Amino acid sequence: MRVAIGNQIRPELERLIAVTISGCTGCGKCVKECAFLIKYGTPGYFADGFDAADAKNLSRPFECSLCGLCTTLCPERLELDGLFLEMRREAVDRGFGEYPEHKPLLNYERLGTSRRFTLYRLPSGCTTVFFPGCALSGTRPDGVNRLFDLLRKDDPAMGIVFDCCMKPSHSLGREQYANAMFGEMNNWLVQQGVQEVLVACPNCQVMFDTLGQGLKVRTVWESLAGSGFMTGGVSATVTVHDPCVIRNAEPVHNAVRTLLKSQGVMVEEMPHSGRTTVCCGKGGGVDMLNPHLAASWGEPRKSEAAGRRIITYCAGCVQALGRETPTSHLVDLLLEPNQTLAGKKMGAGAPFTYLNRLRLKRAFQRREGFAVTRERTFIPDLGKPRKRPWKPLIFLSLLGMVSLIPVLYRLFKKRQVAETVPE
Repeated sequence: MRVAIGNQIRPELERLIAVTISGCTGCGKCVKECAFLIKYGTPGYFADGFDAADAKNLSRPFECSLCGLCTTLCPERLELDGLFLEMRREAVDRGFGEYPEHKPLLNYERLGTSRRFTLYRLPSGCTTVFFPGCALSGTRPDGVNRLFDLLRKDDPAMGIVFDCCMKPSHSLGREQYANAMFGEMNNWLVQQGVQEVLVACPNCQVMFDTLGQGLKVRTVWESLAGSGFMTGGVSATVTVHDPCVIRNAEPVHNAVRTLLKSQGVMVEEMPHSGRTTVCCGKGGGVDMLNPHLAASWGEPRKSEAAGRRIITYCAGCVQALGRETPTSHLVDLLLEPNQTLAGKKMGAGAPFTYLNRLRLKRAFQRREGFAVTRERTFIPDLGKPRKRPWKPLIFLSLLGMVSLIPVLYRLFKKRQVAETVPE
């Protein structure tokens, strides 16, 4: 029997708990596919034992990757990933949702929405913007630059937005902050006449699908596949890892495979793909709070890949799965197929990702043909635009990074295939 709670919990959480307790039959179909549920039991058992007054109890949902496989497999169609997300939100509401292990991720997000890293550039008559996301801009700036040029062939009035979609805060249960930050960005774009956002990151796709108001959302992969993008010239067999956050986005899955086929690449599917894909291990910030649990996803994926190169379209998935088995980003295969298939095309890692984003922003500031430009200064908890000053730590960190650019760049050239942005 679920422990009685002294004060009222979130209405949506109360609803989901009740539905799960009454609907879960304990069949175990989700449990056998999930390390988190293997550890804590069936969703019905988990919900029945939930006590919002117990800080330890509130910490458990943060070990769920929120990948949604349990929801997909559930024969009763229970909203299980929604249940665990609402539990995280309850923890945040009660002051138990902050963990020091998550600080690097939240600092990464905070920088991504800062005036230093954000940039909005819209031409006259712009109705569509390319939103590459933080990870792709940092790991593959040249890919972002080339994707934008490809997209503008069909739409010369396309704009570009460098900002963070707020998925980290959203997944960590920081609902009010995430909604306020995303809402400010969304409203500004709509006010400028933007009607459609093209995303390259599956997390960005989820955020615009979930919170976007007045904006149509598509992926660059759908746009390229629809335009007949084709280079060909290679012959290889790969397998595809579909990011778990868009497991139900069948049009995106199909577009990715269409693009691979246009390259002359054959796809052999893994047992878990499309709707039944598995988490790479980075979902929900679990890798920071419980690295051992998060790492448990890697070995099964390696086994299913069976030596074939994995192609995925999430920079985070590339990073996580690349530790286990050869993994490449779709944009690398599309733009540099031979180097990618040879394992010579890799994305950058920190601190190069921050330098790449700054250089990419600078390159687009120098481009001509944009009528509207802005940098983000909004802070929801203050309720007013931010002035110019930075926190000393951020300022010193950036200053130190900039001063080390020559040294870091030489190391970067040695370690990885150079990824440059035209100046």
